[in-house]
Amino acid sequence: MPITSDDGIRALFDAETVAVVGCSATPGKPAHDVPAYIQRQGYRVVPVNPFHDEILGETAYDSLADVDEDVDLVDVFRPSEEAGDIVDAAIERADDRGDVETVWLQLGISDDDAAARAEEAGLSFVQDRCFKVEHSRLA
Repeated sequence: MPITSDDGIRALFDAETVAVVGCSATPGKPAHDVPAYIQRQGYRVVPVNPFHDEILGETAYDSLADVDEDVDLVDVFRPSEEAGDIVDAAIERADDRGDVETVWLQLGISDDDAAARAEEAGLSFVQDRCFKVEHSRLA
């Protein structure tokens, strides 16, 4: 089951580096404004967007697999139909590098099958919740 309790979600905020898959370079879009908020809270934000070289002053990567530094949490701003492949990439990365601990699907994004795969792989999993809203409320 995805994490839904306040205590469970609060524990995820111990992450230091957040890879944002689908991070946008366009201010005003949630996929830009939420990562900007995350960055302002002191987290290291690593944008993943193949159409940009830089977002929020950080190097943007084409895919999660291309990210050089360690990633604690993968925050997903892509449609639910794409979430499964992104979760699988996070699981593969966790297996290969041992860094990813959590996958977070933003508000309006969910995939129960991917949730089961992530949890089976030992990853924490949140879906259909906004990181910014939950962080503002709980941290």
